[in-house]
Amino acid sequence: MTPRSTSKVEYQCLGRHTIRQRSQKRHRLQIGTFVFTVTLIPSHASHLMSVRRRRVSWNLRLLFIALVALPLLAQMSPQDRSVQLESFEHVWKTIRDKHWDPRPGGLDWQKVHDELRPKAEKAKDANEIRSYIHDMLARLKQSHFKLITYSDFKGLDLENTAWGVGEAGFEARVLGDHAYVVDVQPGVPVSLGWRIRKIRGAEIARAIQAIDGVYKNTNYRDLRQTSMLQSKLMGAPGTGMPVEFEDGQGNAVTKTILLREPRGRAIPFGNLPPTPVWIESRKIGTTGYIRFNMFLDPMRLNTQIGNFATATCAQCDGIVIDVRGNPGGIGILAASVAGWFVSKPNSKLGTMYLRESPLNFIVNPRGQTFKGPVAVLIDGASASTSEIFAGGMQDLKRARIFGTKSAAAALPSIVERLPNGDGFQYAVANYISVSGRTLEANGVIPDEEVRLTPQTLLTGKDAVVEAAVAWIRKGNRK
Repeated sequence: MTPRSTSKVEYQCLGRHTIRQRSQKRHRLQIGTFVFTVTLIPSHASHLMSVRRRRVSWNLRLLFIALVALPLLAQMSPQDRSVQLESFEHVWKTIRDKHWDPRPGGLDWQKVHDELRPKAEKAKDANEIRSYIHDMLARLKQSHFKLITYSDFKGLDLENTAWGVGEAGFEARVLGDHAYVVDVQPGVPVSLGWRIRKIRGAEIARAIQAIDGVYKNTNYRDLRQTSMLQSKLMGAPGTGMPVEFEDGQGNAVTKTILLREPRGRAIPFGNLPPTPVWIESRKIGTTGYIRFNMFLDPMRLNTQIGNFATATCAQCDGIVIDVRGNPGGIGILAASVAGWFVSKPNSKLGTMYLRESPLNFIVNPRGQTFKGPVAVLIDGASASTSEIFAGGMQDLKRARIFGTKSAAAALPSIVERLPNGDGFQYAVANYISVSGRTLEANGVIPDEEVRLTPQTLLTGKDAVVEAAVAWIRKGNRK
């Protein structure tokens, strides 16, 4: 047979409307968001040129139809547009009504709305409407105001973790790009410094990457990573949880962890379900050590810290207060706890500015206070009230801070779901420390930066605690 020649035009749309291409020599043509591929097969028979031309003509007509039809397919339906605009409006109104400043960011907020709303109404797709919401939030030039797109919000897996009242008996942190065991309760068959590969068969690396995709360039990465790990290590008490580790020699170790009743006592907090609150204190040689997981349960927290600081540890050479991983709680409790270590009357940690009125965090010294050196330990998961406490004690020169920069999330903020499924985070107050610095977006910077490492943990040592105790024993009181 005489070889035949054809020329045809194939096309594909970037998005969900895709037409499969054939594997022949192609030339790419891009028009807007659409990419077209021209496939050419050379001719070997000139007497069939007219047939080829007719086919080219027909396929070029298909190309013309595609140019007209595909943009129409990509347009939003009226229902989708309504939901996206409703989300735009919800974000704008929330900031108007709940921001601590009646002129958010020093802006005429109504003017911002009147400028961006018409643009959103004319948007071609959902992403363009989102771009105007991002624009709106960016103008505030403030942290804790963030739009989390539906895919990223869903990828955080915040609603599909194994929340329950049982706990694994060990704590984990993301160090670098991997999760490691950083604290173990007695009787749990796990070692410090082990890397966590899988929990219930799910790779932890994927969850870490999902959070990195949203928070990698923010101050909140460590806080979100820690919260994710805590939630995945929870479940029903008495049930077994398979966890795959990697030990210090690189060997895979699989353990079935029996989930136990949580430490401490369940304390209600606002509209949240009861939260287990625990407090631990002990002596490390001649040095006192206090750690608690949240600034809640005021009566018990103050009683236990006060008894330890002024009675049990009255003759200690110093006290270490560990608020690493402590996400906060009741803000004013920072001043209350500080009262056991600050003897000067009328001292102040800072001021929180709300829409209604400012709230001063005044320290009221107790009848008996601990007067020795104090070290406070923080990390990227120390947030809110923990930052107010650590930053205030540092400003008053009553404590030396060890660890890594705090979460820079000193403001009370809320994350809620928008009508379109996106997440929206916003703050409702501002906080300024007694020295005049803003902790939000800046965090508390430690006087001595000390990081946990898998290598040190594998030796059974906590490098941050070791550094704080060493400072106390040298007699430093800076």
